[in-house]
Amino acid sequence: MDFELEMGTVVGKGNKLGEPIKMSDARDHIFGHCMLNDWSARDIQKWEYVPLGPFLAKNFASTISPWIITPEALAPFKIALPAQDPAMLPYLKDDDLHAYDVNLQVHLKTPKMEDKWHTLVNSNMKHLYYSVAQTLVHHTCTGCNMSAGDLLGSGTISAPEKEGYGSMLELCWKGTQPINLPNGEERKFLQDGDEVNLVGTCKGNGFTIGFGDCKGKVLPALDDSHFF
Repeated sequence: MDFELEMGTVVGKGNKLGEPIKMSDARDHIFGHCMLNDWSARDIQKWEYVPLGPFLAKNFASTISPWIITPEALAPFKIALPAQDPAMLPYLKDDDLHAYDVNLQVHLKTPKMEDKWHTLVNSNMKHLYYSVAQTLVHHTCTGCNMSAGDLLGSGTISAPEKEGYGSMLELCWKGTQPINLPNGEERKFLQDGDEVNLVGTCKGNGFTIGFGDCKGKVLPALDDSHFF
């Protein structure tokens, strides 16, 4: 089991089937953003990669934070993204290529740690490669229709430094570099009873905007008797 540190985007205004969203209009379709944990079963995912691609390893659970923060509230934290290389195709060229300066953290608590959380990850939304608008436009480029309330995931947000890697797969380098916890335990991946909390905050001049706790707990697997 693994977590994935992502930002979620909630669609506000949809588009009709067969009518792609244009880049110039994309941000009019975005209602707001939240934290998103796109849980992953890495052992199943490794098998599915050849030849199917990840599906069952990704579709069993997602956790989001309680607050949807609007682009208007995030406007003071707007930050330009680096120039994209290679350049995007014309339909994806974004004249306002930006994300937001959102500090992202992932905290872990094992059953033996009682109420003490350990910070595993320090990252930032500014490390996205694509803008959120580009993600939305690409999703609809073949005419796929979006509806109000649809949720798009950013993909794992990882900073360049190891402390900012957005999943345990990266942090422990596929299990070859165990993570040492303050109480003497170690983790390569999540275990039963482990809790994960994704937190996002924007620090302004005398104020803070938060997304709330994006918290989930790994429960033991059910045995066959639960299905008969």
